[in-house]
Amino acid sequence: MRREVSSGTISMKVLVLFALVAAAAAWPSFDGFQADEPAPEEPAAPVEPAKPVITVDVPAVQRQRDLNYLVHKLFEPLRDERLRTLAETFDPEADLTLYADGGVAIQKLMAELKGKRLEKKREIVTALTTRDREQAIMLFEVLMNCINWETAISNAAYFRERANEGQFLYAVVAAVKHSPLGEHLVLPPVYEIAPHFYADNRVVMEAIKAKMTATPAMIKMGFTGTKRNPEQRVAYFTEDIGLSTHYLNWHMEYPFWWRDTYGPHLARKGEIFFWIHHQLTNRFDAERICNHLGISEPIRVDKPLKEGYAPQISYKNGVAFPSRPDDVMLVDVDGLPLIRELELKEKRILDAIDHGYLTAKDGSIIDIKNERGIALLGDVIESSLYSPNPEFYGSLNNMAHKVIARQADPHGKYGMPPSVMEHYMGAVRDPSFYKLHKRIDNVFRKHKDSLPPYTKEELILPGVAINSVAIEGPLETYLEDYPVSLLNTIEDKAEVDAVEVGTFVPRLRHKDFSYNIDIINNNEAEVMATIRIMAWPLRDSNGVELSFEEGRWHAIELDKFWRSLVPGENIVVRQSSESAVTVPDVPSAKTLMTLTDEALAAGSEIHLEQFESATGLPNRLLIPKGNAAGVEFKLVVAVTDGAADAAIEGLPTMTKYHHLGVKGVLPDRKPLGYPLDRRVPDERVFREIPNFREAIVKVFNHGEHIRLA
Repeated sequence: MRREVSSGTISMKVLVLFALVAAAAAWPSFDGFQADEPAPEEPAAPVEPAKPVITVDVPAVQRQRDLNYLVHKLFEPLRDERLRTLAETFDPEADLTLYADGGVAIQKLMAELKGKRLEKKREIVTALTTRDREQAIMLFEVLMNCINWETAISNAAYFRERANEGQFLYAVVAAVKHSPLGEHLVLPPVYEIAPHFYADNRVVMEAIKAKMTATPAMIKMGFTGTKRNPEQRVAYFTEDIGLSTHYLNWHMEYPFWWRDTYGPHLARKGEIFFWIHHQLTNRFDAERICNHLGISEPIRVDKPLKEGYAPQISYKNGVAFPSRPDDVMLVDVDGLPLIRELELKEKRILDAIDHGYLTAKDGSIIDIKNERGIALLGDVIESSLYSPNPEFYGSLNNMAHKVIARQADPHGKYGMPPSVMEHYMGAVRDPSFYKLHKRIDNVFRKHKDSLPPYTKEELILPGVAINSVAIEGPLETYLEDYPVSLLNTIEDKAEVDAVEVGTFVPRLRHKDFSYNIDIINNNEAEVMATIRIMAWPLRDSNGVELSFEEGRWHAIELDKFWRSLVPGENIVVRQSSESAVTVPDVPSAKTLMTLTDEALAAGSEIHLEQFESATGLPNRLLIPKGNAAGVEFKLVVAVTDGAADAAIEGLPTMTKYHHLGVKGVLPDRKPLGYPLDRRVPDERVFREIPNFREAIVKVFNHGEHIRLA
């Protein structure tokens, strides 16, 4: 993709060239010039004034403390005295030297505020609504340009009291993830910052009653729907609070509106868009098979949307999220592209895959018939600002989400808000999410299937063979009740004594296990290897065994890591808790506050490094549920060339990294899903390479439920 080069970049290149020319005096010759010969003079380039440098000048413990209290009681006035004082006394425009952009972003945002054009508090906003998103990004740009922490937290406190809460939270989350000032900070769980996205109306009402009567309470929360709804069988997955957090976090780590002027180029962002949704649809299908449900079908506009959804939750302003009954025919929504327009955009993308190229804005041809084409297609389908031609290819994903989200009131007759499908914090709850992304996934599959299959020579790792693969420990899942605070759901005054009110939600967990992989290295020297572990359901819900070709497209990634293999036998033991695909649950808001306040009082630092990357699935969701009889999965392990695969240094010695990388840098050069990402016309290719191994394993669930009450 072509990128514009700024004048600042040109100036830097000229300065570097001057430095190299000057260094010629220290070398016998330089680019053909003798050391005693003067280099020809270059024309002087205009020198721009240096931009202020963003400096992380405050310890992480103080920054974490400020963040904790910034998002505490988000829908009420600030409680913390320091932040409240900043909100009342700070003048964002008083000193424009405090901003790396010279104050451009803050002046733009202040003009919106003074002109009373900012969205009001309590109003419903979504990231997929252009004006809502633009205003949130205005605040994000202000925070990204603050040159030190005091300026950033002062602006945050100031706009915390003046901006719409949803836009404010969106901007703060994005800034924490992308600004140097957000380094080592951990956002409290979003399901405790905005619990109304997760706690159903009954729970909220009981929590308010408990607060009004000053009665501490822990209220049981189940899943929406009834046993009459077959989709209820997989609600433990779709309505898992950690799954929703995962879906929000990766969107914020790789936002579709990202510009490279904000920071590093987010390499392979479109491929990550593909992979996240591919894995979610595969996991959803695996959970359905575990519960005797059929594999999900892609959404169609010529047939009714069979599965309805009643979220039973409400926005903070009291307006209920709309429900959708069964068997709804999708209709056009006022103010959005017509459904036939979306189908036309989809056809253009499919035609581009058939032709093997995309057409850029200027009419030039962009080759996509290669392993990096998937990233460009992801940018096009989402559509992100990296899309080479958004006007022609449209925004298939985002607009489809909006069309489905507005089906309850497509013409605005009743003034109903959007459904959960228009929110990153709620979309994965709705069965239509998986049907939509099954259809989009089929587009990606068409591209992958257009590429030539891997040959035996491309797959083999010379001299390396897997002797055996075994699982140590039970592959067994169970439910546990997990406490979640509802403090931010209930409004009160600082003078009122706090009453502990919360809920406990059932969550899927698995018992600890490990992979034992026996690998032989027949080479005379050490070999750096990438060890890739995936699994897919052996059979569908009708008991029909999936072919290797169909199974590999339904594969769930379980882990990916690097090891140095010594000559001879290597017994590689990998704990399930070490998976690079998953992350631990973030501590509760109360725990974060306690840890931070204690560290400040002791004058010590706080170490939350294990919670910094939040883009993965929760550790406890690593494997599907299984059932009492045991669900068979085909476990596959591939050992590939780690030296060729590695995109960063030191991977074999790193204790933890995430497979989706950090700030646009992925650890693996290979396509996500490799070596199962391309079609396999003859599975014997894999069976004949010694560095690939299969095993059949069973996942059990015996109905165990660890309850709090």
